[in-house]
Amino acid sequence: MDAAQGPAMVTIGCALRLLLFIALTCIACSQASAVITHTTVMRPQFVTFGDSITQRGFEPGWGSLLANAYQRRADVVSRGYSGYNSRWALQLLDAVFPQPSAAAPPPRLATVFFGANDAALPDRGSARQHVPLAEFKGNLRAIVQHLHRIGVPAVVLITPPPISEPDRITHVLQARRGGGTYGVHLEEPERTNEVAGQYAAAVEEVGAELGLPCLNLWQAFQAEQDWQHRLLSDGLHLTAEGNACLYRLLQQLIDQRFPALRVAALPMDAPDHSDIDPTNVQAAFDKHFSRRGGSREEL
Repeated sequence: MDAAQGPAMVTIGCALRLLLFIALTCIACSQASAVITHTTVMRPQFVTFGDSITQRGFEPGWGSLLANAYQRRADVVSRGYSGYNSRWALQLLDAVFPQPSAAAPPPRLATVFFGANDAALPDRGSARQHVPLAEFKGNLRAIVQHLHRIGVPAVVLITPPPISEPDRITHVLQARRGGGTYGVHLEEPERTNEVAGQYAAAVEEVGAELGLPCLNLWQAFQAEQDWQHRLLSDGLHLTAEGNACLYRLLQQLIDQRFPALRVAALPMDAPDHSDIDPTNVQAAFDKHFSRRGGSREEL
């Protein structure tokens, strides 16, 4: 090798090593991408969208009961926003329900649970949350239209619960004395059961108009004895028993209106441990994923 060939051979060697590094990196990235795709679409997603009754649904509550029922079958994601009304919820649609992709398909089920704050009276302590009835119905339509536009196949509307007016006054006074955030003295409740019923009826009307199932919590709770104290903790939010009642009613509705989303109808995301043969581990997984209608990478 002469002096001129030396640098050339070094350059070629470096180039070959660089090409090999790039090739190996591409293979690794491809494998990682396949794994990510597999895990992100492994289970369908259910999204609960609403106000504080939805946010508190994992304290535990009706949301965590739903998540427990669908363990290893669906991921239940809470998108509850305490204090929000339907007007403010519109500002979150693109963030909560973004455009789907191959790695992140749309939710299989969404619950829409607003109205408790919209129904706050416009001349009392929670006036800033009030949304007029006609606008409320328009907001619900807009939320549903967005869900349909991104391909959510199953949507459930839930009405606000009934209001126990004496307990609302007591709760606000206790919150004030305890250094709570209300800071108001009420002679009259900031919400009434009658008005809550009007907003519950509006949810039902939108559901009938759009062909969607509606869980009328306002009616269902009042059919129970001593609902004011058994099902409500402060005249509005739910007790443990109220959460259990809501979950039970929702699960019944899902089973009836969306039978493909029943717990037993959704496959588990991986084989049961008892089906795995320690001497041939892969066989159980291949069998499981073939039953689900595709390869591991496709699920």
